[in-house]
Amino acid sequence: MADHYQVLGVDRNATPDEIKKAYRRLARELHPDVNPGADAAERFKEVTHAYDVLSDPQQRQQYDLGGQGGFGGQGGFGFGDIFDTFFGGAAGGGGGRGPRSRRERGQDALLRIEVDLEEVVFGTTRTVDVDTAVLCETCQGSCAAPGTSAVTCDICRGSGQVQRTVRSLLGNVMTSSPCGTCRGYGTVIPNPCPTCSGQGRVRARRQIPVEIPAGVETGVRLQLPGQGEIGQAGGPHGDLYLEIKVRHHDVFSRNGDDLLATLEVQMTDAILGTTTTITALDGEVPVEIRPGTQSGEIITVRERGITRLRGTGRGDLKIGVQVVTPTKLSHKEQKLIEQFAHGRRAKAPELAHFQQGLFGKLRDRFLNF
Repeated sequence: MADHYQVLGVDRNATPDEIKKAYRRLARELHPDVNPGADAAERFKEVTHAYDVLSDPQQRQQYDLGGQGGFGGQGGFGFGDIFDTFFGGAAGGGGGRGPRSRRERGQDALLRIEVDLEEVVFGTTRTVDVDTAVLCETCQGSCAAPGTSAVTCDICRGSGQVQRTVRSLLGNVMTSSPCGTCRGYGTVIPNPCPTCSGQGRVRARRQIPVEIPAGVETGVRLQLPGQGEIGQAGGPHGDLYLEIKVRHHDVFSRNGDDLLATLEVQMTDAILGTTTTITALDGEVPVEIRPGTQSGEIITVRERGITRLRGTGRGDLKIGVQVVTPTKLSHKEQKLIEQFAHGRRAKAPELAHFQQGLFGKLRDRFLNF
């Protein structure tokens, strides 16, 4: 018997990859479909046997020690190995797979809901209406009419696959594909459920209670596992996602976990100082206006903002002061203001540094607190 290494044209220290490449080259040249001569067929068998021995580590070790090696060993070379060599996959195209289940996971659903800023402070509970797929009560997901059931497919005999033989470079190749009669399920339903038309589910509207946590903001998505559509044939539910949109509020706005508001203060109150009460989103809040308060100043009320979505505690309520200058004065009021100005002898108007002036304060309102 010829030396297997010489048959493949490789060195005795050749790597498995070099052996495979040599065999692939020779097999293409000598395969009967390419070279129909009798000598080529005999040579092809010899090359295949040599590769069978040298491609298996145990047989190769035995051969190197003086043994012959051969077919039938633990790593015996078969048709699947030839297919792997040329195409990188097993013959049969999915052979060994059983029929697929009718039960499939349902689709996820996305629902957009609007919440008020008041609801964001502490969170809330909502009941949302969802148009979705639910279990068919008539067949309970079996897809068959009451009193009937699915039967084994006569074409694929329950395997869900049909096989056919195609001719290729390597000869006849057996391939598998899903059965066209049962669509790969292995069973057929002679009498589909009249309510769901054999789907095991129907469309319906459900009401779902939803816990909206405090601190959510526009764009946040809440995941409700198992609240989406039920799958075909009563398969598991998908998930429901709620995308939050916070409605605009006429008085308060939001900066992270802080609530922002603007308080209009009369000029006399800004000069002399006063105490007032404002109505926040969660109740009344006392606010002190210190004497000499300027427009653009920020009054911070701790822990009266929005509850943090992740973490503990709340943000702050930040109130920007806007001093209101009266535009219409009575004759008496005007005389009093003139006396005040004359007695105070204030400086003439002048330009101020941008960061210290009114516009600088207004620009930086809320941002540095």
